[in-house]
Amino acid sequence: LTTGPAIDYPVKTASMQITSQIARQFRELHFGGNPTGVSLQPHVQDLSWEQAVYKLPSFNSLLALVYHINYYVAAIRQVMEGQPLTARDKYSFDHPPVASQADWEAVLAKVWDDAEQLARLIEAFPDSRLNDAFADEKYGTYFRNFTGILEHSHYHLGQIVILKKMLSALPEFAQTS
Repeated sequence: LTTGPAIDYPVKTASMQITSQIARQFRELHFGGNPTGVSLQPHVQDLSWEQAVYKLPSFNSLLALVYHINYYVAAIRQVMEGQPLTARDKYSFDHPPVASQADWEAVLAKVWDDAEQLARLIEAFPDSRLNDAFADEKYGTYFRNFTGILEHSHYHLGQIVILKKMLSALPEFAQTS
């Protein structure tokens, strides 16, 4: 059962591409409409830059988590655009400095653009290539990477939701959440 809006998911038929389904799920994860009723954009678009950069002890900032999600989205997008895979795990939390609302909104604009562009690339990707090696055999298949980015992003989205609730309990953010 879901607490989100009722969504009519069609039954998969032979004419429906798997990649189209993955692209839809990826968009819904970012922009809304998935069965959980929880997506990234509604949870971060109303944050102030001060909330985004605030770091509770032993936790990542919301900025770091949003950046981390998008780091891998951008990496997959680059490979899909024919570029080499240059992403490295050790850099995945190294976000740019954010010192204003404009900086934060620029980060979010890149996240939304990368998400939509990757969704389009996945949508156009032929199902017949889903089992091909992604960039290099050691990184698994395209299918593994497409579904893996969904799982990874959902995992960190859960952290974002919890951290946002924790921040809203702080006196300095009680009125802005």
